[in-house]
Amino acid sequence: MASPSAEEQYGTEVTENYETTCWGCGLRVLLPSCASLFKCGWCGAITDRNKQKYDQKCFRWRILRDRCFVSVVIIFIFFVIFGGVWAVYPVVFSVSLLCGIFHSIITAILSIATISSFSLAAFRCAGTPPNILWGSYPTVGKGDLDNYTFCYYCSKPKSPRAHHCRSCRKCILDMDHHCPFIGNCVGAANHRSFIAFLISAVLSTIYVSIMSAYAGLHMWPPLTYSLGRVNGVTTGALAWRVMNEFIVAFLGSSMFVSSRGLILVYLLIASVSLQIGLSVLLWQQLSYIYQGKTYLSHLSSQADNSEEEKKDCQNLVRFFGKTEFLQKRSLDPHILVDYSITLLVDKWCPKC
Repeated sequence: MASPSAEEQYGTEVTENYETTCWGCGLRVLLPSCASLFKCGWCGAITDRNKQKYDQKCFRWRILRDRCFVSVVIIFIFFVIFGGVWAVYPVVFSVSLLCGIFHSIITAILSIATISSFSLAAFRCAGTPPNILWGSYPTVGKGDLDNYTFCYYCSKPKSPRAHHCRSCRKCILDMDHHCPFIGNCVGAANHRSFIAFLISAVLSTIYVSIMSAYAGLHMWPPLTYSLGRVNGVTTGALAWRVMNEFIVAFLGSSMFVSSRGLILVYLLIASVSLQIGLSVLLWQQLSYIYQGKTYLSHLSSQADNSEEEKKDCQNLVRFFGKTEFLQKRSLDPHILVDYSITLLVDKWCPKC
């Protein structure tokens, strides 16, 4: 029998399989050497050999940052409440007693709503995934860990709906994002509290800006200015002269403003600025809820070029109306990944 030629000998492609163990059920799996991502045919757990555990040296700085932000937010909330009452209510009660009582009730409602929703969003657990049995074949049934991955930080299974937050150092169920202003993640357990805080904060800033402007007009010293001769002056030049005289008179009268007036000016500028930022954030959050997504899943769907999910007002109704929605949300390509095959081979790996 003739021996194979050198061309045939070196032209043959060599394929080698290797044996590994599934982290979910402990069963042995035979894989080709180029497979970096695979799914167990028994328990359904997904193993990604390219996943790495990143260093968490900045954890203490993140904790310090979050605590500083939360402290500043709490101080600012109480400053707006008590400073606004001190500066505005002498003017309100001077109108009539009924008017003062009415605005006192509105202030109490908005203050309680804002503080309570902020406390629930900041100091309540954002939502941890349920514990599940894993690691050995007798205890793990078929499909018990379907689409689960292994969290190298928590050293336990991570459900498809969970994401690990390196600032909180734990996995968060249905995580939207980590907000430093509440010092907590926004997840399944506190997402509605976060939305309630945004709504109450927007309403409160609108109310503060209106009342600050109203009280400031009553307390501000009278403006004195002179336009001089206006005959023969063009419209553009006249408008410029009026604006210039008004600014000069306003700055001149500000030298005689009381401390209450200065606080009213600060509250007006701060409340209008916060209105813009909080309204944009609230609109963004509601749009994601309308699409049945979270912020992280939105980023994931953009990176994967996934198809648009069904946009429906029922998503908003389920979000605000039923607690079970946060536990059964399934309109997210990041949450539900369709692995139609048991073995996923990395297409960028070199040929075996």
